[in-house]
Amino acid sequence: MATFVEVMEKYDKAFDKMGEKYDKDLLTAVAKGLGPSIYNSDSSKIAASDKKEVERIKTNFLIKKLGLSESDDLDGGIDAVMEKVGRSNPNKQRPVVYYLLVKHFGKEDVYAK
Repeated sequence: MATFVEVMEKYDKAFDKMGEKYDKDLLTAVAKGLGPSIYNSDSSKIAASDKKEVERIKTNFLIKKLGLSESDDLDGGIDAVMEKVGRSNPNKQRPVVYYLLVKHFGKEDVYAK
């Protein structure tokens, strides 16, 4: 099993590939919030073409975790993030996508210490 440092290095590379600057502390908090799922090759990635998975992201992360509502254009936010990550990218790392969603919706305070 990979160490936390090793998985964080993967996420760093994903941001480099996107040409995106990021807040390492916020990314660390998002990754830690996902628990052991970041170490599993299946659960650590997002299948954006799977409608059930997108619904789970909306319900469990955006609504329950971030406190958003349907009126916050959740689908639009998810689409914007998927565009940034790359729709054809088969390795959409869950912490990277969740981090970008947090930033998109301005919900950094959810992860403030």
